[in-house]
Amino acid sequence: MGLFQRAHEIVEAKANKALDSAEKPDEMLDLSYEKMLEQITQVKRSLVDIAASRKQLELQEQQLQHSVDHLQDQAKQSLTAGREDLAKEALARKATAQEQIDGMEPQHQQLTEEEDKLTKTLAALQTRVNQFRSQKEVLKAQYTASSAMSSVNESVAGISKSFSDSGAALQRAQDKIANMQARSGALDELLESGALEDVGGGGDDIQKELDAVATKSNVDSELEALKAQMASSPAIGAGSESTTAPAS
Repeated sequence: MGLFQRAHEIVEAKANKALDSAEKPDEMLDLSYEKMLEQITQVKRSLVDIAASRKQLELQEQQLQHSVDHLQDQAKQSLTAGREDLAKEALARKATAQEQIDGMEPQHQQLTEEEDKLTKTLAALQTRVNQFRSQKEVLKAQYTASSAMSSVNESVAGISKSFSDSGAALQRAQDKIANMQARSGALDELLESGALEDVGGGGDDIQKELDAVATKSNVDSELEALKAQMASSPAIGAGSESTTAPAS
């Protein structure tokens, strides 16, 4: 197989595939029905032509038969009048006309047979067309219903997918909210327990001042307590004085 032939077959196959995908069953049925009606019209025209030819041939036969009968009468009249020569001529012409009639008979028979055949063909085609018309309407209704059902199924599939996507998004949102709530609860617990206090000296200035005041108050309280303790113990005080007195 040549390269050109192979390429031609590929292009033709693709064209047929594209045509098949573009065809719609209802349109194909209507087109087939129209073609069948065209065939019936052609058969009717052929039938009319054959019938016209048959009728024309029958008229010619009738005219020739009339001539045969007339020539037969003329031959009789010529013999009665004593004109045998004219009677002979009339009979000769009669024979010629009869030969023409006999020659037309096979044609007439053939036209009659063709007319009968086309009549039967037309009747069969008409029956097929009537049946096809009924089936066509049923098939078109089924195609319309199938198309509608297919459209509904596609819509349902789209809705199902949308629901699935929405469900997944809803689940992710719920998980995120639950995570945020858990994190917030954990932070609250840590703050309440003091685990998140600033142990590195951080904080604002006011808090630092408050802490410094508290520390100074504690130191002053401890100093006063220590003085009171030392004052209530003389030995400790004397010892302290002899220890701390300078040498002479």
